[in-house]
Amino acid sequence: MADPWLSIVGLGEDGLNGLPNASRAALEEAEVIFGGARHLELAGAGTRGQAWPVPFDLAPVLACRGQKVVVLASGDPFWFGAGGSLAAHLSPGEWCAFPVAGIVSLACARLGWRIEEVTALGLHAAGFGALRRALHPGAKVIATLRDADTPRALADWLVAEGFGTVQMHVLERMGGPHQRVRMRRAESFDLTSMTAPVAVALDGADLSRNAGLPHVPGLPEDRFTHDGQITKSPIRALTLATLAPRPGALLWDIGGGSGSISVEWGLAGGRAITIEPRPDRIANIQSNIEAFGLTRQIRAIEGRAPEVLGDLPSPEAVFIGGGSTEALYDWLWAHLPGGTRIVANAVTLETEAILAGLHARHGGSLMRIDLSRAEGLGRMRGWSAARPVVQWSVTR
Repeated sequence: MADPWLSIVGLGEDGLNGLPNASRAALEEAEVIFGGARHLELAGAGTRGQAWPVPFDLAPVLACRGQKVVVLASGDPFWFGAGGSLAAHLSPGEWCAFPVAGIVSLACARLGWRIEEVTALGLHAAGFGALRRALHPGAKVIATLRDADTPRALADWLVAEGFGTVQMHVLERMGGPHQRVRMRRAESFDLTSMTAPVAVALDGADLSRNAGLPHVPGLPEDRFTHDGQITKSPIRALTLATLAPRPGALLWDIGGGSGSISVEWGLAGGRAITIEPRPDRIANIQSNIEAFGLTRQIRAIEGRAPEVLGDLPSPEAVFIGGGSTEALYDWLWAHLPGGTRIVANAVTLETEAILAGLHARHGGSLMRIDLSRAEGLGRMRGWSAARPVVQWSVTR
């Protein structure tokens, strides 16, 4: 299309004064203008303005196809804004976009931070768990927040998680005449009367050297909610290395238990679907998904494999940590596309026998993992052996 019907216009707290000529022209020509109540007021939309429905829905915009339409979004519409959602439903020629500086650019310009060294998070619609993997000594994080009460809640969370020395720069109404930036450490947070829209810039310069999560698999078991059914840390590290997670790749985690394999796969940038038949363990898995801020990457499904697998998107890798049966492996071998990595762990003689037979038929690698820990033995110490784990891995 030479003349797109939809214009996606980024808007700052300075309203029309901060818009380039192209954005102004789109607004002047618009028959309908969609946005939040604050955006509509800043843009002077008047009777042409339509507030977003609650719950949020793109259908009213798409129903206006053929008219001149503007959608208003904060700053850059393609950073946790409506831009990406709209573009996914339109052909390239139907829309054009006019971004302005978003909160990340505004905050870095105010604080003197290099944008390329910053981790940017959208916490306005998510829990604080994603900060666990983002915070470390020297980290710089910029995050959007839900409302003016959230900085206080965030400070409490940081203290509870051992990040009390983090410097919190509270950013209010950035880019406009009422802009305000105030800094407090999380452990001594005392700010009041904050005004939305609000974001926060977190500086980890004073964090202790061991703060934050390591970036290799094998987190301690006490990091997870579980009932004892959890892949132990060293076995998990070996299993993740064999599964070889890649950003965006999808894992089926069959017999999820605590979901620890899925969580560490997600921390490596992948997506996961965890299948678990017990509802109490589904609750543990969901708790761990939320605790690590992985709600966009991991989904838990209550049910038994292979019954629930048929309608799922094809994975790049499959892990079987529990509930192994000959029927399950026969189904996987018949239905998985070529190139899928399969990794299975067994701790019983019966499941070991199944894996030994699969190795004989399909090849791959069969490995027995024996681990021992030093423990007290009277006044001295001795080795205490854990149950051995047999691991079969193969590429379909």
